[in-house]
Amino acid sequence: MTSGRCVVVVMAKAPVPGFAKTRLIPALGAEGAAALAQWLLDRTMAAALAASAAGLGPVELCGAPDMSHPAFDAWADRPGVVCAPQGAGDLGERMARVFERWRHDAPGVLLIGTDAPRLGADVLLAAAEALQAHDAVFVPACDGGYALVGLRRPAPQLFTGMRWSTAEVMQRTRERLLASALRHAELAALHDIDEPADLVHLQGLGWR
Repeated sequence: MTSGRCVVVVMAKAPVPGFAKTRLIPALGAEGAAALAQWLLDRTMAAALAASAAGLGPVELCGAPDMSHPAFDAWADRPGVVCAPQGAGDLGERMARVFERWRHDAPGVLLIGTDAPRLGADVLLAAAEALQAHDAVFVPACDGGYALVGLRRPAPQLFTGMRWSTAEVMQRTRERLLASALRHAELAALHDIDEPADLVHLQGLGWR
């Protein structure tokens, strides 16, 4: 059993032009979108490590398409960080695999991406606290998805066959939670940075 209440797993794409944050290319160009992906990765990892230092378990950086990018290397040697590739499959398969991998080694897992720059250590700590009294915890995204999912045990039914990147993801997830008799908590919704219109939500955060 790992120390701390939860492992924090950060799923990230390597910040490669034309691969990361592609929906922002019309506004930022391929190089600019990749630079933003790098900034979001670093901000998210810093928040995860701050939460770890405040009492959570280790941080896993789970990269795609593999772990060979220098942006991942910069974090791989940090104390408290472990690394794993996301592997094959759609987003749901890759997410489900995270929870399965940690099922015997952590009392809970908080899984986040890098798209919500206001998801700080305070949110992670609050999510871990909520997970102590629930089967699952979520931070909804303002676009209808979610920025964080935490589980005490694997629940692949939440991820299989989901139509990702749609405005119905969180609602469909609530329906699956109910059907599975899983008690869940939801924290305040946050903005993802996915589309050019979302860039306004970076104001005041130090991007550029």
